[in-house]
Amino acid sequence: MRFALACAGVFLVLGVAVLAVVHFVVRQSLEYRNGLLTPAHIQVDVPAQYGPGWFERFSQQYEVARKRADQVRAVYQADTLDNVRVWGAAGVLGGAGLAFGLGWRSAGWVVRPLRSVNDTAQRVLLSQDLKQRIGFEGPRDEIKELADTFDTMHTRLARSFDGQRRFVANAAHELRTPLTINRTLVDVAVRRPDATDDVKRLGESLLLVNARHERLIDGLLALAEGEQAVLDRRPFDLTDVAEHVLDQAAGEAAEREVTIHRLLDSAPTAGEAVLVERLVQNLVENAVRHNHPKGEVWVTTRGRADRVELVVANTGLQVPPYEIETIFEPFRRLHGDRLRSDRGSGLGLSIVRVIAEAHGGTVLARPRDEGGLTITVELPADGSAP
Repeated sequence: MRFALACAGVFLVLGVAVLAVVHFVVRQSLEYRNGLLTPAHIQVDVPAQYGPGWFERFSQQYEVARKRADQVRAVYQADTLDNVRVWGAAGVLGGAGLAFGLGWRSAGWVVRPLRSVNDTAQRVLLSQDLKQRIGFEGPRDEIKELADTFDTMHTRLARSFDGQRRFVANAAHELRTPLTINRTLVDVAVRRPDATDDVKRLGESLLLVNARHERLIDGLLALAEGEQAVLDRRPFDLTDVAEHVLDQAAGEAAEREVTIHRLLDSAPTAGEAVLVERLVQNLVENAVRHNHPKGEVWVTTRGRADRVELVVANTGLQVPPYEIETIFEPFRRLHGDRLRSDRGSGLGLSIVRVIAEAHGGTVLARPRDEGGLTITVELPADGSAP
């Protein structure tokens, strides 16, 4: 459209300029000329009975004939200039329209290879297949260079992502191994028959710290996995995932004297069920752990048009509205609680947001007037996932 409008605009400007020049030239060509309209004498072919047809300058008949000729010249000049303006304007406007059409067609022909490149890039983006390339075949022009640059950048990104995955896997192994060994050694030391009470208390404290570190590593790994694009999209029901997570959380909720209410309707969606299970698990664990004794938790799943919703609400401490956005940042905890390891590592809601966005969804949190939070997760319904 811009190229077609530019072509029409250029033609319009040039056409108006040419029309102005033609108008000026025609006007000058039809102006009064002394040698033509004021000759030395005028000869008119008339019958002899009407008198001589020869008039000298300054005679009465001469002036009448000269003025009549000047009137005829003025009429022809006005008509000719009107025709130049009318037909010239029509020609310029018609030419501008033709230039617009030709510009549109030319632009479509020129950008057709670019559209092909863009379509291929979109397919690569939506499929999340880092092995695909555009592989544009064509003349060595700007479009070819753009496609090759994109392929080169994609190759480097793929290499970077592969390196990141390998690093995460290796780091997980290297970090989990010593923690597992520490847990085993401390557990053996605590269970020894000759272990004193001080050793047992110290061992229990070390086991709590070790468990906190293990959860922190698991959270970081889940955050790294969630930031990767969801490649394997399979249909599943969010209700089944929520029921499984709630069954697992029932024991901890009973220990903390928290009542869980289930309002689960069918909510079919598509994606990586394991990651979505981690999302639901984090929300339920936060709702249970950041609660007070005799508190309550409400878990709801439902479908809405082309979206499905998971709503987790809980009682608890008052949450200021200005802290709502910060709770989704890594290692941010409400009320500055960094000492109690049983409340998590501060990555739970960060992982929730990353997993939801990887599935094309959104997360919204709002404080409850009675205390606690209501967190709503929206995901694409089955069949509408990007």
